[in-house]
Amino acid sequence: MIYLDNAATTRVAPEVFEAMTPFLQDEYGNPSSVYALAGRSAAAMEDARRALADFIGASPEEIVFTGGGSEADNLAIQGTMRKRESGHMITSAIEHHAVLHTCKHMQEEGYDLTIVGVDEYGMVDPNEVADAIRDDTRLITIMHSNNEMGTLQPIAEICEIARERDVKVHTDAVQSLGKVPLDVDELGVDMMAFSAHKVHGPKGVGALYIRKGFRPEPIIYGGGQERRLRAGTENVPGIVGFGKAVELLDEHGQEAVARMEALRDRLIEGVMDTIPETILSGHPEKRLPNIASFLFRYIEGEGILLSLDMHDIAASSGSACTSGSLDPSHVLLAMGYPHEVAHGSLRLSLSRYTTEEEIETVLEVLPPIIQRLRNMSPLYPG
Repeated sequence: MIYLDNAATTRVAPEVFEAMTPFLQDEYGNPSSVYALAGRSAAAMEDARRALADFIGASPEEIVFTGGGSEADNLAIQGTMRKRESGHMITSAIEHHAVLHTCKHMQEEGYDLTIVGVDEYGMVDPNEVADAIRDDTRLITIMHSNNEMGTLQPIAEICEIARERDVKVHTDAVQSLGKVPLDVDELGVDMMAFSAHKVHGPKGVGALYIRKGFRPEPIIYGGGQERRLRAGTENVPGIVGFGKAVELLDEHGQEAVARMEALRDRLIEGVMDTIPETILSGHPEKRLPNIASFLFRYIEGEGILLSLDMHDIAASSGSACTSGSLDPSHVLLAMGYPHEVAHGSLRLSLSRYTTEEEIETVLEVLPPIIQRLRNMSPLYPG
């Protein structure tokens, strides 16, 4: 199978699986206990915490492990807003639902919410964010990169604006980790969310960076784990796997990123050259190195995915979290595309395991699929 849905999830790296295995079998101690077996689990967990902290320029005590990126987003948003009984928050129209739905839920609880728009490339205007800040604004939450079309957001500029107004900034960097440089001090963020399964780690484990000096309210109660910010016995095998995945990111470094970027560019060039009436969605330059997202006029993404699957090619028509929905992507609608165009989306996302041969196969298979589906479409003028 040719797997090009790495923005949804990635295969677990063999080295990650090997690192996790002892903690699923012999090293099964609860890290909160005091005997040697437990101590080895606790030490392994702290090694993973240090690996992630070093990778983003943070301190280990600024890393809180969670059950995934969505939980990390929830801890940042709910935990910040609930420090006070009222307040205002700002987000964007293209956020992952882990952020957008959480903000809307907080709005239902009585907090005020402003949703800023984006331009045709899916980019937030920092000036619009600045204009939305009020005296009671507590939080700005804007994703670092979009999961559907890969556009990178001007987070450093937004953080600079927020700092002048004493507003906290959270960013969902789930898609960005290992793809573009992330330094918490250079960006200026107060909180940043991550997920292991986007970087060849296991599912069910994530992390939230929380800048020293700030403490959100916990959203899970029942124990003192993770500096009393996230109750519950830690997922030691998952955390160890996350740490190993981050070490591999450091090991593969820019070579893997450059290779992904070259394959992505070849994919974009090939699709745009061979399939007429195609739109490349997202910013043409300020985008992740592993995501290519297209809009094919006159057809629907579901038909493209089913046709690709018949050729053993796995892809997506948008976010994995909404792939069961018949509605067009809220991201594409926010970018100004009409419903009939937004329905024809295809996201192809690469990993460090993607090969040149796989990309060439996709470029051979995709054009006739698009043409066949268009020939069947009553909307197609050809």
